[in-house]
Amino acid sequence: MSNYPVDMDTTPDVEAFFDPATNTISYVVKDPASNACAVIDSVMDIDYAAGRITYDHADAIIKYIQDNDLKLEWIIETHVHADHLSAAPYIQQKLGGKIGIGENILIVQDTFGKVFNEGTEFQRDGSQFDQLFKDGDTYKVGNMDALAIFTPGHTPACMAHVMGNATFVGDTLFMPDGGSARADFPGGDAATLYDSMQKLLALPDDMRLFMCHDYGPNGRDIEWETSVGEEKEHNIHVGKGTSKEEFIRMREERDATLGMPTLIIPSLQVNMRAGAVPKDKDGNPMLKVPVNAL
Repeated sequence: MSNYPVDMDTTPDVEAFFDPATNTISYVVKDPASNACAVIDSVMDIDYAAGRITYDHADAIIKYIQDNDLKLEWIIETHVHADHLSAAPYIQQKLGGKIGIGENILIVQDTFGKVFNEGTEFQRDGSQFDQLFKDGDTYKVGNMDALAIFTPGHTPACMAHVMGNATFVGDTLFMPDGGSARADFPGGDAATLYDSMQKLLALPDDMRLFMCHDYGPNGRDIEWETSVGEEKEHNIHVGKGTSKEEFIRMREERDATLGMPTLIIPSLQVNMRAGAVPKDKDGNPMLKVPVNAL
């Protein structure tokens, strides 16, 4: 892994937290040489029909960190999720840490700032986040080196994060029998997604890969860890040398049959604000429903 400034001999401790309501897997990633950790892709619970937000999933993560006497340094968002709400500010308020996302959050904020008719008070400069990662940026979790890799295609702001011999891929890849994420959201692109997947498949075969989502295809149990070698050999969308043209044709045909995620409207409004719920002119938490805009 000479091209990557990360020590592959480092094996971080990874604790997964599965959210059955959104099929999201969040992670606490601990530096094996210290008590420092990072949280990746946290979830804030919402009863959309009732307009009620709760924090059971985030509280379980917070309890784990506290019970194990860990120090939270980073709260990472692999991208602006369209299927769940981030609990980043809630966790930050309780435990500290810096909230980070890819620098192309600016594109997402501009795109959906228009969709949701946000006023000038909505900053489109990424200032809601503590860190905007560029492709190839490195940072530390305790003594452990981490690397952010630009992986657009599902959204413009997608990034994978490499920590030792573990990579957190967001929605760029699914488990081998799940294939890949959709590429038809505004700013998404199947050709770009293919290129990003190839970037991840160029990592060492024994690199551990951790998914952001799993849906248990064909009734199997939920899983979230695989390897580069397994994906290269068995991924149903890009394994065994699938060509770019084949992938684009498959992905675009498949995306044309998919409905919008149940929580896309609240998720985008909250997540482009780093997990903060927007407020109306009187300061009350309030979500909008744009009509015929998505």
